[in-house]
Parts: sequence; structure tokens; C-alpha cells
Amino acid sequence: MTAPTEPTRQAVITGIGVAAPNGLGAGAWWQALLEGRSGIGPLTRFDASGYPVRIGGELLGFVDEEHVQSRLLPATDRVTRIALAVAEEALADAAVDPAGLPEHGAGVITASSAGGVEFGQRGLAALWCKGPRYVSAYQSAAWFHAASTAQISIRHRLRGTGSTVVSGQAGGIDALARARRRLRAGASLMVTGGVDSTLCPWGWAAHLADGRMSRTADPARAYRPFDAAADGHVVGEGGALLVLEDAESAARRGARGYGIAAGCAATFDGPDRPRLGEAAELALRDAGITADEVDVVFADAAAGLVADRQESTALRTLFGPYGVPVTAPKSMTGRLGAGGSSLDVAAALLALRHRLIPPTTATPRPAPEHTLDLVTGTPRPLPRLHTALVLARGRGGFNSALVLRAMP
Repeated sequence: MTAPTEPTRQAVITGIGVAAPNGLGAGAWWQALLEGRSGIGPLTRFDASGYPVRIGGELLGFVDEEHVQSRLLPATDRVTRIALAVAEEALADAAVDPAGLPEHGAGVITASSAGGVEFGQRGLAALWCKGPRYVSAYQSAAWFHAASTAQISIRHRLRGTGSTVVSGQAGGIDALARARRRLRAGASLMVTGGVDSTLCPWGWAAHLADGRMSRTADPARAYRPFDAAADGHVVGEGGALLVLEDAESAARRGARGYGIAAGCAATFDGPDRPRLGEAAELALRDAGITADEVDVVFADAAAGLVADRQESTALRTLFGPYGVPVTAPKSMTGRLGAGGSSLDVAAALLALRHRLIPPTTATPRPAPEHTLDLVTGTPRPLPRLHTALVLARGRGGFNSALVLRAMP
């Protein structure tokens, strides 16, 4: 298990970029969350008629050519094109000009759970159907997990630290935690978060083999976290990237922050028990606060009977029965791989700014065994919303937790 212990140097989020199945751009997506509009529907990016699961969370309005120069189209996977668009929005939202930053003072740390799956699928098809001469020269770079980090760094000339985190759904938080450590080591700005896109036959086959997707055909009822009838999650594409700055640097240029990344922690499940609760406890300790100071929890919300029970047990142990409002707006987008937890971070930041908790949809009420104060149906105003806890789990035992505080 890990819990950062570096000297205090506040990390402020000053920019948000979003590409989600129910909204392109942070503003459109946030409005969709408040209205309870889901982006889950029938798959259209490939013929899914022969698969037992035929719904997902697609970025239906995202046109790759509108966000990437034509010369980059043959050299990049869809996931990198999404990441480039989202990074552009985040930097514009932060009103920062990378050209004005110290040459090695700004960097990029992203998370990816799968890399360029669709590009890889095309390469394998070319190899086996036509021969090795037909495999793209860009194959090894385009399907690499770090491709998005590299392309964002190149486009914006961010020559500081560049790295990529691979820890499944927990990756978005883990990338932010690493970026926070870079700020504490002297960097002035980091672009960080996660994006994933695996909606192609090869990616879909992998998700089916995992065995955790819902088999419910109705998009409005398929992803029901903490419901007694929960039977798995829905897979989506997209995510969020954030601009993370040293608070003093942000203040000097007059930037308006969304919130403070106050505490981060990660644990790994042991053979004896899950350790999500310990990650939450360590994140609170890193933030220097106690559980009774948390105003809302953005849950991992796996929508599996065992996984939901493990998470609700961790929350009950930490906060007591019905001890804190809990929400899972990812019920409107599906689980986005590494993009999922960073999208939850974006939702938590906007909740802190607007003092408004977005709802969980598709779950009319949680199963009584979970003893959760789940926000369902409509947004919940909370005038004293100052602290949010975001939780995430990645396949194989990764657990991550992030504490966000409202700006003073």
C-alpha cells in the first residue's frame, strides 16, 4: 500500500476537459448529468449483432477528423485522438499558454488500460489476411499505452515529466497522484487523467472474456450499481484530462481553481481481503482530515453483487450506515476504463463548485444490505459541500482513493 508523505505543496485543478458518452465538453456533460441523461445505447461502431452484449457508451458526436491534423490520422488510434481533444479543452479551460511555461516545468501523465486497441486490431487483421508488408509502420507506437502522453506532449511542447499509468479503472486517479508528486518535486503544471476506447471487436471480445459486463439488453436498466438485481457493468469510451498546477503558480497568473487535490492513496488487494477501505483511510490521512469531514463519495460502483457488497462494507466501516451521500454518475456513461475515475474526479470538482451532487440513475433505490445514502433520481443540493472522496478499483486488485477539497 502507498500513501504520499511529501511536504505540503498544494495542487490545484485549474482546467477540465471531458469526452463522455452523454456529453462532449465539460459543460455539456455536466448538464447531462444533472438532467439524468444517459449515453448508453446500442453499439454502432461495429456490428455487435453476433455478441451476447450489444450496448455500450459511445462518443456518438465525436468526429476524429475535427480534432486531429490529417497527417496524424494514419498514425494514431481513436483513443489518442480523443485524448488530444480533451487535453486541448483542459488547457483552454485553464487559460494557460504552454509556450509561456518553463521549458521543463510542465509535463503529461495519463492513464490507459488498453492502449490503441482498434489500431492493433487493424494491424493483426492486415498481418493474418494480407501479410506483414501490410502492417502499418506506426503499429508499434499507435497501440502503445503511452501514445496519448507522447502526442499531447508533442502538440503542446510539454517537455517535463511524461509517463503513463496502467492500473485499469483506478488509472485516472493514480495518474493524478503521480502528477501531484511531480508538482511537489518542483514542476509547475501537469496535464493528467485518463482516456480509453475499446469499442471494437477485439476489445469487445476481451470484455466478454472478463465476464463482468451486464447481460441486460435494456440500456436504461443494464448498469445498476448497488441494486439487488445488479448483474454487471456497461463498457463505455472516453474520459477526462485535468490541468493540475502548483497553487502558488496558479495564483500568480490569476487562475481560478476548481478544487484542491488534498489527499491520494493506493492499495492492492491481498489474498485474504479487499483493501479499498484502507485506500480511503490513507487518502483521508494524507489530506489531514477525518471521515466526518467528507461530504460526498463518488463510488467505484462496479455493479457486481460481490464487488458492490465489498465497497458498501468499506463505506459502512468508514462512515457508518447511511453516513455520507454516495453517488455514481458513471451509471450514465458506463465504465470507461482508465477514463472512468478521472471522469469521476471531474464530476466531483464540478459538484464542489456548484454545491450540487449529480445522481445515480437506473438504480431506483439501493439494496437494503448496502445501507447507503445513495443519491438517485435528481441532483441533491448541498450548500456545505466542501470535501469529496473519489474511489476506484482496477481489475486484478488495484484500489485508489482521492480526496478533493473546495477552493477557499
